[in-house]
Amino acid sequence: MRKRAHLRALGIGFAGALLLSVTASAAEVRVMISGGLTAAFNALVPVFEKETGNKLVVAYGPSMGTTMIAIPIRLARGESADVLIMVGYALDDLAKKGKVVRGSEVELVKSAIGVAVKAGAPKPDISSADAVKHALLAAKTVAYSDSASGVYISTEMFRKLGIEKEMEGKARQIPATPVGEIVAKGEAELGFQQISELRPVAGIDIVGPLPAELRRSPCSRPASQRARRSPKPARR
Repeated sequence: MRKRAHLRALGIGFAGALLLSVTASAAEVRVMISGGLTAAFNALVPVFEKETGNKLVVAYGPSMGTTMIAIPIRLARGESADVLIMVGYALDDLAKKGKVVRGSEVELVKSAIGVAVKAGAPKPDISSADAVKHALLAAKTVAYSDSASGVYISTEMFRKLGIEKEMEGKARQIPATPVGEIVAKGEAELGFQQISELRPVAGIDIVGPLPAELRRSPCSRPASQRARRSPKPARR
């Protein structure tokens, strides 16, 4: 029961910035986290460890995809975790497979998809769907992630804009690596990823979020970040 209290304090701490309770005995808490909240999480790790005396053992990876560090792949090959922090609907999929405890989720944040260019480069107009379409057609290279935001960009947004064929050959999925880093190196003119993942990257300018008409509709699965408890005990 004490271990569960630690995990709940961790999840609520990110959601509501509540004070974490200090416990008499230290525990090792294994966390798997995707990119959307990594910067905020890393800032809070030393606070959590100091106030609780517990040690966080962290594994980073995307919420989906086929890379070896993707969270579903890690779990499938037997890696264990006490807490998962990742995009909401990817957690729902894991719950269906029995990889996480149903009902243990804490909604942390809704993270909008943003557009980035190399630092100092002209910022395109993205104020409307037509403006985004024009910017995409004008760009020579476009990059998007292999996680939730990239899946939406490649399978929904391009189709909604009617430019699926035009994007073939110049829009590419970036596995594992932050899209902002690809843009900063000049390997893509436009980069699409959650703004929370773009902000920590040096060498880019964030143009802004996608316009309202290109955000996920209410009937779509939300691009929210959630924390859930894994049913598997942490390895000692």
